[in-house]
Amino acid sequence: MTDTATSTPAPEKPATRHYAKLAADESREDYSLRYAPHSFRRWGPGTVAGTALGGIAYLADFAIGASIVFAYGFTSGAAAILAAAVVIFLTGIPIARACATYGLDMDLVTRGAGFGYFGSTLTSLIYASFTFIFFALEGSIMAQAMHQAVGLPLEVGYLLTTLVVIPIVFKGMGALAKVQAWTQPVWLIGLVLPFVVLAFHAPDAWGAFADFGGTQGAGSGFSWIGFGFGTGIALSLIAQIGEQADYLRFMPAKTRANSRRWNLAVLAAGPGWVIIGAAKQLGGAFLAFVALEAVGATHALEPIAPQIEALRPWLGGLALPAAALFVIVSQIKINVTNAYSGSLSWSNFFSRVTHRHPGRVWYIFLNLGIALTLMELNMFAMLGKLLGFYSNVGIAWIAAVAADLVINKRLGLSPPYIEFKRAYLYAVNPAGFGAMVIASTVSILAFFGLFGTYAEAFSTFIAAGLALLLCPLIAWMTSGKYYLARPNTVNGPDVTVEDVTATHVCAVCETAYELPDIADCPVQTGPICSLDATCGDVCRKGTAGGAVVLPMPSVRPARPV
Repeated sequence: MTDTATSTPAPEKPATRHYAKLAADESREDYSLRYAPHSFRRWGPGTVAGTALGGIAYLADFAIGASIVFAYGFTSGAAAILAAAVVIFLTGIPIARACATYGLDMDLVTRGAGFGYFGSTLTSLIYASFTFIFFALEGSIMAQAMHQAVGLPLEVGYLLTTLVVIPIVFKGMGALAKVQAWTQPVWLIGLVLPFVVLAFHAPDAWGAFADFGGTQGAGSGFSWIGFGFGTGIALSLIAQIGEQADYLRFMPAKTRANSRRWNLAVLAAGPGWVIIGAAKQLGGAFLAFVALEAVGATHALEPIAPQIEALRPWLGGLALPAAALFVIVSQIKINVTNAYSGSLSWSNFFSRVTHRHPGRVWYIFLNLGIALTLMELNMFAMLGKLLGFYSNVGIAWIAAVAADLVINKRLGLSPPYIEFKRAYLYAVNPAGFGAMVIASTVSILAFFGLFGTYAEAFSTFIAAGLALLLCPLIAWMTSGKYYLARPNTVNGPDVTVEDVTATHVCAVCETAYELPDIADCPVQTGPICSLDATCGDVCRKGTAGGAVVLPMPSVRPARPV
């Protein structure tokens, strides 16, 4: 390395940095704050996809679908569920490909896709909120199943559902992959069996369901208001792509040999989750409709009750334990993902706010503590309103990121790759961050009725439309200035797999990292890793006379692809 900084004396080199014991153990950390290196991506495309899809076993889809159809009738409700699925699928494609290509989680992609280093702190909080809201929702469903099966008090059930996931999530991706694989057969049988039973014992139920007008007088015809409100509730699931990304970042490098399998795995495990999700929402609404007369509207929204009623013709007295087993397995599968993704998001949030990182595992307890509080407050009873409000913020964030990846990068308004390292980023990029803040603010005002009934019903469409429009508009108005605080070093031809996987030792923490996790520094006597900030951001403030130039190319997708 050659130090060319001469005009400004460099500060004294700090002592070697050491991480907290848990933070230094990547077998548990799973690279929670940084790029996932190729050396760690030891799973094949099929294994990664299977693990990611195992995390969508949740039964909240059943409850959400049932609540939409009960409130707005079958026609409006089904149209809302399908429309939301289309939006989620289309916005999820570029995000899934970016995460899998660059080995980055949703937070790191957001940084480089128009938000900046500190700008993405807000989205980390939004994403963390998604994980604990849905952990609480799924935990409530699991507690309801245990209450039905063995009479366990709901309050105790909430605590048990929280504690049971901790040992699995503590161990990280390896343990999660095993749990998802081992439980998949039980989950698939439990998912399909109720519909098989009803096909024999209630063959006319689907026809009656199609004429269902809801339980609140909505009617069986189509209503634009009902469609808008229903879509808003269903779109609360749009942030699920972040949980899929937490697995997709471990996808192996795309090569000519695995190109077809890689593309299929990323499509299926990324945006493809919503195809299964939409089917589960419609299926859950159908099961609730069939059980409505027997259990009443309130209990029909709790997935355990419709499961029991559907299985009873074949299983008789065994319907209750069989349904309870299915619900418990399903909720464990999703809540290990919620807890895991929440720990990653909180790690990113607090590491930038406090400049300390005690280890990902400590944030598991924070995330679960908030989720347990929500369960004890009976958030399940406020399902529709809570999810409708959340979707206004969630869709503004996801739409802004998708706009950068699809529009800005194609038009040359942002760099052609994802730059996530602090050393090259502005604190806030107004392109994505500004678009999200404006879009979510306007849509929330609409959600609370400030602009009339139709705007209230279609507030999530307002959020998505504004974010998609404003992100490229602001990038164009600012000439893309705020994407890079300084250019990344470029020396040599396009990156190859060998370039990316070559390791370089951080001059501060003395740990070897692959090229995408390394930055050049005008203060240190060598390269630094992406987490280092001991130089006080001299490189971005322009107060140093030069920089240590790394004799290697900038980070781009490895070729061949």
